[in-house]
Amino acid sequence: MRIALFGGTFDPVHRAHLIVAREAADEFQLDQVWFVPAAHPPHKSETNTPYEHRMHMVELACREDARFIASRLEQGAEKSYSFYTIHRARTAAPAAQLYFLIGADAFAEISTWHRTGEVVAMVDFIVVTRPGHNYVTPPGARVHRLESLALHVSSSDIRRKLTQGLPTTELPLAVRAYIQAHGLYAPKLQ
Repeated sequence: MRIALFGGTFDPVHRAHLIVAREAADEFQLDQVWFVPAAHPPHKSETNTPYEHRMHMVELACREDARFIASRLEQGAEKSYSFYTIHRARTAAPAAQLYFLIGADAFAEISTWHRTGEVVAMVDFIVVTRPGHNYVTPPGARVHRLESLALHVSSSDIRRKLTQGLPTTELPLAVRAYIQAHGLYAPKLQ
């Protein structure tokens, strides 16, 4: 079995995430892509959206492709370090060939990760290349490039639109409905 771990804050998960996961699954013959929302991301300030809401949005989005799995590997109180996530994935699927699906911008910072050398040795990386983002491959890293469409979508832009009461088409319909039902990213009162 070939599994890619796809981590992020997913605040909120959007269509570009799904497109990248689908492209990776198709190109690298992945059996599953595990979407792993970070409970406490170490390289970003804490998200304002609680983990359970982000997890539920990922669960809804993953319904769009049978290969997509919403995973709670990073659930808990500790920082969401990839080293521990990969260990948990290895325990859950000991015979699987593990990949780590990551954007070129994040991969460019891999030398700052917790236990970088061990992380590099544990998985193959599928690096989503984006215009303007260069990276250096660490020694020993096994990297596969995914030349992706230029997707100019970001969760921060979506949050900004939602808090300003502007329409957004970048969300799966079920995720948009969940956001509305739970009042997430509601427009700020003036």
